[in-house]
Amino acid sequence: MTDQSIIDNTFVVERPYLKPPIQVFAAFSDASKKRRWFAEGPDHDVEHFSMDFAVGGQERAQYRFREGTPFASVALTYDGHFLDIVTDRRVVTASTMTLGDRRISASLVTAEFRPKNSGTLLVLTHQAVFFEGADGPKIREAGWRALLDRLEPVV
Repeated sequence: MTDQSIIDNTFVVERPYLKPPIQVFAAFSDASKKRRWFAEGPDHDVEHFSMDFAVGGQERAQYRFREGTPFASVALTYDGHFLDIVTDRRVVTASTMTLGDRRISASLVTAEFRPKNSGTLLVLTHQAVFFEGADGPKIREAGWRALLDRLEPVV
């Protein structure tokens, strides 16, 4: 059996939003809102998105990269499971990502919605193991930062 190299990584992204926690949380808990910022994007087409927002519930997104991208026509699949939900305070999700037919990572993501003045400080902690040939920590962090940029107009 060949030993597969892995990279362990943790990063934290803090992002202020002008809206109160109830509205930022809604962008994570409402499937139509979450699809807009989390699943849709300029470089891929969404082939599937489903979300059962409850402890023990599952979330799945499958995309196919568009022509002109490094992985044109390749599918990327996100499979998540909600481990903990406290309304308007936090969401904890465990997930895997698969590129084509190869699993590339397993992650634990904690989103905390902290009241700050009249808005919210979103603290997102991403803990992951990246498997050989994965996108890697720098690209994943950049991806999350881009997602949180897309969250702003949804909130």
